[in-house]
Amino acid sequence: MDLALTRRDFLAAGSGLVVAFALTPALAQEAAPALPGSLGDAPRLDSWISISPEGRVTVFTGKAELGQGVKTALRMVAAEELALDPAEIDLVTADTGATPNEGYTAGSQSMANSGMAIRNAAANVRELLVAEAGRRLGVAPAGLRVEGGAVQGGAEALGYGELAAGLDLTVEARPDVPFRTGGARVFGSEVPRVDIPGKVVGAPAYVQDLRPEGMLHARVIRPTSPRATLRELDTASVEAMPGFVATVRDGNFLAVVAETEWQAVTCMRDLSARAVWDEQESLPDPDRLYDSLREMQGEVGTVAEEGAPETAGERSVSLTVTRPYTIHGSIGPSCAVAVMEEQGLTVWSHTQGVYPDRSAIAEMLGMPENQVRVVHVEGSGCYGHNGADDAAADAAMIARALPGRPIRLHWMREQEHGWEPYGPAMVIDAAARLDAEGRISDWTFDLWSNSHTSRPGGAKNLLAGQLKSDPFAFQPPALQISSSGNGDRNAVPYYTIPNKRILWHHVPEMPLRVSALRGLGAYANVFALESLMDELAILAGTDPVEFRLQHLDDSRAADVVRRVVDEGGWSSDPLPPNHGRGFAFARYKNYAGYLAMSVTLEVDPSTGRIRVHDVVAAIDSGEAVHVDGIRNQTEGGILQSLSWTLYEGMVFDRMRPTSIDWSSYPVLRFASVPDNVTVHVMDRPGEPFLGTGEAAQGPTAAAIGNALRNATGRRMTDLPLSHEKVRAVLNS
Repeated sequence: MDLALTRRDFLAAGSGLVVAFALTPALAQEAAPALPGSLGDAPRLDSWISISPEGRVTVFTGKAELGQGVKTALRMVAAEELALDPAEIDLVTADTGATPNEGYTAGSQSMANSGMAIRNAAANVRELLVAEAGRRLGVAPAGLRVEGGAVQGGAEALGYGELAAGLDLTVEARPDVPFRTGGARVFGSEVPRVDIPGKVVGAPAYVQDLRPEGMLHARVIRPTSPRATLRELDTASVEAMPGFVATVRDGNFLAVVAETEWQAVTCMRDLSARAVWDEQESLPDPDRLYDSLREMQGEVGTVAEEGAPETAGERSVSLTVTRPYTIHGSIGPSCAVAVMEEQGLTVWSHTQGVYPDRSAIAEMLGMPENQVRVVHVEGSGCYGHNGADDAAADAAMIARALPGRPIRLHWMREQEHGWEPYGPAMVIDAAARLDAEGRISDWTFDLWSNSHTSRPGGAKNLLAGQLKSDPFAFQPPALQISSSGNGDRNAVPYYTIPNKRILWHHVPEMPLRVSALRGLGAYANVFALESLMDELAILAGTDPVEFRLQHLDDSRAADVVRRVVDEGGWSSDPLPPNHGRGFAFARYKNYAGYLAMSVTLEVDPSTGRIRVHDVVAAIDSGEAVHVDGIRNQTEGGILQSLSWTLYEGMVFDRMRPTSIDWSSYPVLRFASVPDNVTVHVMDRPGEPFLGTGEAAQGPTAAAIGNALRNATGRRMTDLPLSHEKVRAVLNS
């Protein structure tokens, strides 16, 4: 079958350098403490780089392109160390049959993990090329330089391909290899995004576009509610329909396969109408959602504690923030292609973790992992644990029943909205007190929420695994406090406060299916703590920006705050009536990218509608490899957060989710995009990569909330800040 869109024969070049990707645990463990990023888990150079006899460089990454531009940035990283044009480098992304296992592409960690691994590996390869050239030319390495795909030594030059033939790249990387200095720099240059052109002109770009030869189309028929069971099924009618190929049923898992996509949709609708399900109420009362979260509290985890905070009494402020369940809202519903052949199962998926997804699918089907291959292909909309892993499992289930022909499984819109894992609902109680000098002396922060990630976590977290006749029972994740954070991500203020206590009241029961949504708990936590910071600044009679600077001891944090001010993002000048200006700051995860932001908006008191006019942001995500990519990701994060903050909230009743289309789940439209969004990138040469993609979500929400407070004099903390809620508050 022809899968040229996504499949390449990497061994055909004949360099002999890409020979195996099985990494011995002993080697990985030995090198782990000293090697940067993901290199500790895959220390061999041939896991990351190969050079063909013609000198073509191929770089391998376990990270996936999700629209964040990693295909471009990682090429630039390798090009920087090998003194090449990025266009001269091929990049192979997440594929269990070709690339190292880097877990998930998540948490703004691609550059910190894969970027640093590739940079170190490329620097190692450069040193080996120079040493080999020195040996052949009889010249000390110090007298050689790399340029244009060759090692130059006076009037002589040896190409990378020629030199690589004499190298063994099955060796481990050295952690102390120097990075390249001098010569033309790749970092900071304007390199076009390699993933954009096809998307702009409508060329095949996504897994939804795959059309391998001999492909069949499939659709699933989901239960009518989360706990429904299939009691009766009449297949006689659908079996007589044009193009019908097969019905696939395993317990409550039900799918139909047809020759064309429209035939599959038609068969799905017919079969769905003839399926009889037994249902039961299983969801909480939506009118008591936040009370229910408090009541379902299990273990309470201490995220951070210092001193003996006392937030009651004079000069104190408190507030409660509520965040609803949030849908990923991927524009393209989840899709996968799978084929079962003699040598095993291959699945093409927009999963963010090809190796974890392979493990889960293998467990679900009872197959050895080495007989399952998962290849990442971009999906149309992916930021967190959406339906990608489930669609991959659906396709695998159907492909097993119909071996030999590729199966394309595509969800419908109502299935995407109704069955994907949601971003968890949250309740936050925050309180703080000022001392006599107007500085924060005490701080408490209590949050109630489920775990924010369960992906894919084995077959028990796959819908197909839960629906089959011998189901894998779902087990909610236990409370776990870690440095990267989960529901508690960014719950600890980055400000200097002598007495503080931050608690996560973990909710183990998951009445609605939840998992990772971009930023995890950071979005609501930053909104809460930055709202409290503004209230404290008002109580202290201090400018909100100056108040933050008084509590920041990290100079890089202060720099991004001041950069927004210097670029005209903050002023004490009065605004017209119904206009407001708001500010917010956060360091993502308290150890990744720094971001500060100001927002200017207008409120229509008669309708409650908010119009954001101007956004000025400054971001420091370490050494800037692709400046336009950093700016693009920050702008995208701002717009996504604006959509969450003003519009988005999943609706359900006691039986099922009811926000299953774009009218019942509104998102930001083009007409409501701010008039101006300006992002200033603060380059930090020589500093580690910190990540960018999720730095803006929390500060955007907080800046909007603070600007709304500035415009109306009313603090609103029940997300989203929809026009109905704003109008109700202003008219109360």
